Amino acid sequence: MKKIGLWVVMLCAVALVGCASTAKKDPVPVEDLSGADTRGATDKAATDAQALAARQAELLAKTRVHFAFDSSAIDSEARAIIEAHASHLVANPQIRLTLEGHCDERGTREYNLALGERRAQAVEKLMRALGVGGNRVTTVSYGEEKPLDAEHNESAWRQNRRVEIQYKR
Repeated sequence: MKKIGLWVVMLCAVALVGCASTAKKDPVPVEDLSGADTRGATDKAATDAQALAARQAELLAKTRVHFAFDSSAIDSEARAIIEAHASHLVANPQIRLTLEGHCDERGTREYNLALGERRAQAVEKLMRALGVGGNRVTTVSYGEEKPLDAEHNESAWRQNRRVEIQYKR
């Protein structure tokens, strides 16, 4: 009986050794850092540059910056527009502009003139921080005098709370 047990153990061991995989493992891929083929990176950089230029052109086409009710705070959307115009102005030092502050019809005439001025000055302050010389920017407030939309509702008021970026010719 002892001999049979020994033979069973040996057969099991042989069977296990025979089942071991002999398949070759694929080598771990190594990134090519030689720079031999940089077409992919170059194409991506060109595509990124084109997308950036398109975004810049889209922002430069926007010449109105809108504000919340009773506020001269610049939100992220307005900031992107102002940054695009400031970048354009820094690249073109001969250009001058006027920032026109506007309000909706709510509030007194005097209050709205002051709020329109604060809005125009907020835009000017950001442009100066971004490198635009103060002597190239003029601010003016029209208060509620030049509405974009003459309706008397929130949609119209939202459109009328703005600073217009006007390039001088």
